[in-house]
Amino acid sequence: MASQKSCCICFAAMLVTAGLTVGIYFAVEAFKAIKSTGFAVKKYGDALKVAMQFFDVQKSGKLANNKIKWRGDSGLQDGNDANIDLSQGMYDAGDAVKFGFPMAFTATVLSWSILERGSRMNANGMDLLKQAQDSLKWITDFLVNSYPSNNTLYVQVGNADKDHKCWQRPESITDKKPLSQVNTTSPGSDVAAETAAALAAASMVFKKSDSIYSAKLLKYAKELFAFADKYKGTYSTSIPQAQTYYNSTGYGDELLWASSWLYCATKEKNYLQYVTGQTATDYANWGNPSWFSWDNKLAGTQVLLSRVLFFDEEDDSDSQLQMYKQTAETVMCGLLPNSPTATDSRTESGLIWVSEWNALQHSVASAFLATLYGDYMETSDNKELKCEGKTFKPQDLRDFAKQQADYVLGDNPNSMSYVVGYGSKFPKYVHHRGASIPADAKTGCKDGFKWLESTQPNPNEATGALVGGPFLNETYVDARNNSSQGEPTTYNSALLVGLLSSLATSSQSVDKSFP
Repeated sequence: MASQKSCCICFAAMLVTAGLTVGIYFAVEAFKAIKSTGFAVKKYGDALKVAMQFFDVQKSGKLANNKIKWRGDSGLQDGNDANIDLSQGMYDAGDAVKFGFPMAFTATVLSWSILERGSRMNANGMDLLKQAQDSLKWITDFLVNSYPSNNTLYVQVGNADKDHKCWQRPESITDKKPLSQVNTTSPGSDVAAETAAALAAASMVFKKSDSIYSAKLLKYAKELFAFADKYKGTYSTSIPQAQTYYNSTGYGDELLWASSWLYCATKEKNYLQYVTGQTATDYANWGNPSWFSWDNKLAGTQVLLSRVLFFDEEDDSDSQLQMYKQTAETVMCGLLPNSPTATDSRTESGLIWVSEWNALQHSVASAFLATLYGDYMETSDNKELKCEGKTFKPQDLRDFAKQQADYVLGDNPNSMSYVVGYGSKFPKYVHHRGASIPADAKTGCKDGFKWLESTQPNPNEATGALVGGPFLNETYVDARNNSSQGEPTTYNSALLVGLLSSLATSSQSVDKSFP
């Protein structure tokens, strides 16, 4: 009996030991997973802090709380000829022109990011939500002032051709800048509708913190949308100079985009009827995936209206809305690398690559939309995406987005971050006038070109700038005169901020309703 009892005790001890071993193993593996996830989340949070700073780099106007030591006041007289204040806003890229079309898109995307991920911007001690809101308001204040009366919208400050013949800091420019406008005889449905989208989206951002300002934004958004819809035409036809810089390929996508945002902001059915009516028949291009950009808003509209279907039961039976969602699914299936319908528009390392000029725009835009759609799926408990018989989960979309973000942040053949100021290796010769010229240099229009041609790295860091990115063969030439690869833009940064704010926490849910 004693022997039998001893065996039982030994056996019990073995079970306890085995149990402890297994428990310790799983605990260690869980710790590793948590640690790994934590590091990944921190990486994106750190990158987000850097990316957010580029909006301060690009500001025009009186910089009362200037955070960029080499920047100063500029454009203080902008708009004076029309008796309006257009001093604020942001320069689009490495020059000193304010283009309303991409600037409005920047505001729309930044608003969308704040609405969906505002709480994540303040997670883990980041405290970035207020900074994002301030950057947004710097743009929306400009957009409000650019609309001084019904059916008149100022859409460009500066002569782009003249500006590009100079190499000087915005602070050094003393010449009067011409203003360009769209109106009833020179229409611009695209830029007016994009401005309406921006103001409608921003009205929800500021609804709780400043209800009066929010109401003003929404009022202007409605009026601008009516203007865009009534007087149809592309702004780059009315303003031929714009064709060289931000040529618009059409206005139908902006009309659908703006109406979608107005529906989200108001819940007024006429805006929903608009996106499911004749305009949709003419311009929605259902079933055909497209690339989301400052010029083409269809993919963004499809994802935004999918949100309506995911979370608004009242509208989930609308067959036209279902077509937007089905097309959004087609877009997502094209992005997933293991999907039967995966796009071939990628580099060998897997980066989405569509065009040689400003290549990273499409990479970050695609990843941004993928995180949104994946979060909508996760929040709605609609956990499956079917791609020609193959099933994918929200995590697959998130993994795709991470892969694109990781590439941008340095996991690429060049082991180089394409975000200035992030990581140990990033572009030093960014195509950016202000960054390339010493802050104390006294240069004019023509003699400033010596700084463009200088072989020395930029004396000022354009912190947070997302450069254009690699060629299809994944090479990158860090040269100041290489504008196709080395020029940053504010709209790229807005898309990057949206992407990084999604990945900066492990959360994969969103609020089912906007404010």
